[in-house]
Amino acid sequence: MNRPEIHVAFASELHVFLAGERRRGATALRTDGVSALGHVVESLGVPLTEVGALVVDGREVPASHVPADGERVSVETVQRPQRVPGAPLRFLLDVHLGTLARRMRLLGVDTAYESTDIGDPALAARSAAERRVMLSRDRGLLRRRELWAGAFVYSTRPDDQLRDVLDRFQPELRPWTRCTACNGLLREASKEEVADQLKGGTQRSYDVFAQCRECGRAYWKGAHHEQLEAIVERALAEFSPGHSG
Repeated sequence: MNRPEIHVAFASELHVFLAGERRRGATALRTDGVSALGHVVESLGVPLTEVGALVVDGREVPASHVPADGERVSVETVQRPQRVPGAPLRFLLDVHLGTLARRMRLLGVDTAYESTDIGDPALAARSAAERRVMLSRDRGLLRRRELWAGAFVYSTRPDDQLRDVLDRFQPELRPWTRCTACNGLLREASKEEVADQLKGGTQRSYDVFAQCRECGRAYWKGAHHEQLEAIVERALAEFSPGHSG
């Protein structure tokens, strides 16, 4: 029996996942006649987390669709903003995205982060158990079926990573409300309450403090505050409705 031949075209945003010869418009592909279209797309290197509509001969089909001979398939990218139904919008980042995790927490976005490599099965299980969107540059991790939801982080630059995540998911921004170290919520604190964490110069120069409810870490407007303020202001200006700067 001849194997079905289909023609597959990918949205330009997905070309980063494809081998060079598949980036030049629709390409012919032999399938086994039993595999679902979602499996075919992933076998070409594209995680389904990055796929929006699958359109076959002009009609949208589910990832479980089994392609037939002669079908023309268009693989579209995820629409933005992407909605994740059924749970508050929360994130989980792998060991390689520490700077992005700290910046998301700085903006008040609920962001769990694994500072050690606990392995793909454990990350996927945590994503499912806590209903968190898994952010990673690991395509293999994003192909795991047990993930609650996931997204590929396209850039290696933290500024671009943050902008991409905020543009794609548009989470509510509540800057200066989370601990950048552990993701816990912050509360106002007196100088006396955090005195054991202050050096002499800090104790003399600052009077306004916050403290993490979870790990107890103290925060104040120290030497790096202007840099952090710039990150916050850029994010609010671009992604917070009604923000006037």
